[in-house]
Amino acid sequence: MLQRNMLSIFGVILIFAFSASLAAQSEPWEYLGNAHVDGQQDHDKIKVGRHDGRFRAIQLRVSGGAIYFERVVVHYGNGSNEELVIRDRIPDGGVTRAIDLPGERRVVESVELWYSKDRWEHRPKVSLFGIR
Repeated sequence: MLQRNMLSIFGVILIFAFSASLAAQSEPWEYLGNAHVDGQQDHDKIKVGRHDGRFRAIQLRVSGGAIYFERVVVHYGNGSNEELVIRDRIPDGGVTRAIDLPGERRVVESVELWYSKDRWEHRPKVSLFGIR
């Protein structure tokens, strides 16, 4: 009897966690800007600004060639900034995970992208998206 109750409780917890995850995935991503990587410089900045509002998570989407991100720095509207750990190669057509911004929803002033130089046939594009 105790095992059956424990299994029922565990099942309810799993259902709740799964439904919360699905709800987060269904929220619309808003396009915030992009940068073209040319291989001449080792970083770019995507300016967002206060007019776009507050966000709780961001995501980077890559097209036109793979990019190895060394670091990403988010600059907030209040003057603070935060370095996000990505250090990953994102393939052409790939995306980063949803990157949570700590604390309350925050105004994103800009996102600075640091990446490794490489030879590309085309100029890869990094697009920035956010969730409110």
